[in-house]
Amino acid sequence: MLPPIILASQSPRRRELLAKAGVPFSLVVRDTEELKDAAMPPQELCLHNARAKAQAVFREHPDSTVIGADTLVFLDGLPLGKPEDGEEARSMLRMLSARTHHVCTAVSIRSPLGVKDLAVLTEVTFRELKEEDIRRYMELVNVMDKAGSYAFQEHGEMIISSVRGDTDNVIGLPVREVVECLRSLGY
Repeated sequence: MLPPIILASQSPRRRELLAKAGVPFSLVVRDTEELKDAAMPPQELCLHNARAKAQAVFREHPDSTVIGADTLVFLDGLPLGKPEDGEEARSMLRMLSARTHHVCTAVSIRSPLGVKDLAVLTEVTFRELKEEDIRRYMELVNVMDKAGSYAFQEHGEMIISSVRGDTDNVIGLPVREVVECLRSLGY
């Protein structure tokens, strides 16, 4: 019998994506300190945070397969996490306006069957945003719990002009790659 799968994430978007892929899982979340070190390469920084989240839960559930994930937005190599307040959210959206940035989601899987780590980068280009566009977007979307202060799946058409790569990755979980990793472990 295969170990039960645990998603170590508070993100409702990750829960939805994993459930939509048909993966049965339960949720266990532990607080971990997330690094925001701009000196680290994007994939390395996200992987560090994803590993910490997976490991914190795996220590308590060593007979389970634990999936930890971390998503950050990178503009010119600088990580943009979740905003502290509304002004920081507006500032992030202004910075992203008419620019191309990268979204990195790293996933760390810890299991008695093995360890799998991956990081996926997706390129996103924003429309040019006027102050009115930013104000309207922030009225429609709760930007406070989102890396880079935006959500592809929530009125993304208002702010995003193009995406090159995996849109699930921008939402918070590169589902295809996660399913491939689980299959390689025997699921």
